[in-house]
Amino acid sequence: MNYNPFIIPFTTGAIILFAIIIYKFIAWYRKLDKKQRFYLRKNILTFKSIEAIKESFLEALIHRNIYKKNLLLGYMHMSLAFGWFLLIIFGKIEASLHAQTLFEEPWLAIFFRYFVRDEHKFFMSEIFPPLMDFLLLVILSGVLLAWLKRFSSSLLGMKKTTRHSKFDKIALASLWWIFPLRLLSESSTAALTGNGSFLTGTVGNLMAVLNLQYFEIYFWWAYSICLFAFFVSLPFSRYMHIPTEVVFIFLKKWGATAGEEYSGYTDFQLNACSRCGICIDVCQMNFAANIQNVQSVYFIRDTRYKHLKDETANNCLMCGRCVEACPVGLELTVIRQQLRNKKEIAGKHYYDYTKPQEADKKYDIVYFAGCMTHLTPSIIISMKKIFEEAGINYWFMDENKGTCCGRPMRQQGFIQQSKDLISINQKLINSSGAKTLVTSCPICYKSFKEEYVLDIEIKHHSEFINELIENNKIKIQNSQKSIVYHDPCELGRGSGIYEEPRNILAKVGNLKSSEFEKQNSLCCGGSLSNAIIELEDQIKIRNHALENLTACNPDILATACPLCKKTFVHGNKAKVMDIAEIIAENISLQNQSSKHKEKNKIKTKIEL
Repeated sequence: MNYNPFIIPFTTGAIILFAIIIYKFIAWYRKLDKKQRFYLRKNILTFKSIEAIKESFLEALIHRNIYKKNLLLGYMHMSLAFGWFLLIIFGKIEASLHAQTLFEEPWLAIFFRYFVRDEHKFFMSEIFPPLMDFLLLVILSGVLLAWLKRFSSSLLGMKKTTRHSKFDKIALASLWWIFPLRLLSESSTAALTGNGSFLTGTVGNLMAVLNLQYFEIYFWWAYSICLFAFFVSLPFSRYMHIPTEVVFIFLKKWGATAGEEYSGYTDFQLNACSRCGICIDVCQMNFAANIQNVQSVYFIRDTRYKHLKDETANNCLMCGRCVEACPVGLELTVIRQQLRNKKEIAGKHYYDYTKPQEADKKYDIVYFAGCMTHLTPSIIISMKKIFEEAGINYWFMDENKGTCCGRPMRQQGFIQQSKDLISINQKLINSSGAKTLVTSCPICYKSFKEEYVLDIEIKHHSEFINELIENNKIKIQNSQKSIVYHDPCELGRGSGIYEEPRNILAKVGNLKSSEFEKQNSLCCGGSLSNAIIELEDQIKIRNHALENLTACNPDILATACPLCKKTFVHGNKAKVMDIAEIIAENISLQNQSSKHKEKNKIKTKIEL
């Protein structure tokens, strides 16, 4: 039997690790809600499981999404994850071929060079020493990059790195030394037995010159103890993401999504976060206002360790930039909403007193301006002009005594109050007989799309105006003015509407691109999701966004959100207009031009 007491730390650590992981996974599975379990049972024996295997390979091992964002950082993660995975797989194959059984001692593959000291011939035995040395070299290159990242993150293209918990530090330190100690262990044995290859053999020769080969047993003990430290600290550290990310990918592929309430699926997401720190660099709270320790990585960390503070939970723009950047695909804003969920009063209905004006007849289209649009009345005036020009039979639902869509309340955690508002609006919309609901506010648009139960087509006014133009319901002309378009958070990242606004603006002016656009768009800073940010910090975020958006000195800074317009207008950096205002103004100019031409024709006829 291949045995030495130094295997005890490794074996003990591995048993503890698997026991804790299995316990945690079972506990989280039991907390899945009915909908999540339904999709799991429905899709577990389908091709979705094959897709999950593929996704696990590409993300958990290759780290494809990190590669897309940062090549060097992607290589660092891949070399450690995929390199170690291959080292384990080929180590197992080598040990099984040597032992001529699949049930050799489970530690043999890990300490193979110590126990198999003499030259043994077995099937393909000659390829394993150089192969294992090569994989070890790849992993060591990743360890070197990890050291550099910790001491100078800018070398790997990152401005900030995450702050670690106690268990993070233990796991990180042990991970940093596992593979250098494996190199020293195998090299010292190679110096004594000659069983090394190009890497371990070369280092072994150097150790022989320095008479370090006689420390062989101590190196193997240190290697085993380091493995023990990593295994025992892993379930309580950021490295719990290694096994959890794979399970999360499977659950996601099977159709599970985060709901309103905290569930086991939330636990899987919290523990699937590797705390890579990518979300820190893309957060405007960080790089525009220098507000730190509230970014998603810290929110996730503090939630997981159950010491979440109100400031960390609530001081967030909920703009979705971190969601877009997250290489794991965590539903970060949804999790924040779950943790913001305020206690509800059973049976309490907060808005029974409201009696909104009902439709007096049937209409083709319902127009819902929304609270923020009422605070920017020029957008409403413009929409009325567009409706009239297109000959639309519409009902201005919230023109008088309107009720909020409910989403701002929901984003602050007042779920019950939001549901009461939704119930009121839902009844009115369903009673109108309209086939289409148009709203000017992206916040309302997202609310109607995701939180209401409506048998009606829902469109943002940018979509609606684009259709009117495409169908020649309204006529416009190109003004040749230079225009930069700002993608509102809820309309762009939140709802995936990027092209319709650009189609409109390209027809009425000279549309210019911006460094921050589409998925990478900057938040205006006036988010309704953050109720505790200081005005001074909001202004910093707004001004930073304006400076980038107006860098090319456009004639017009266009947006498609009343809140963004209201926020940017106070910055005095450019003429800010909503898409509806631009089109309404263009229609007026078009009509004036048409009337002028008509007058000239009449005048010419009279003169003749």
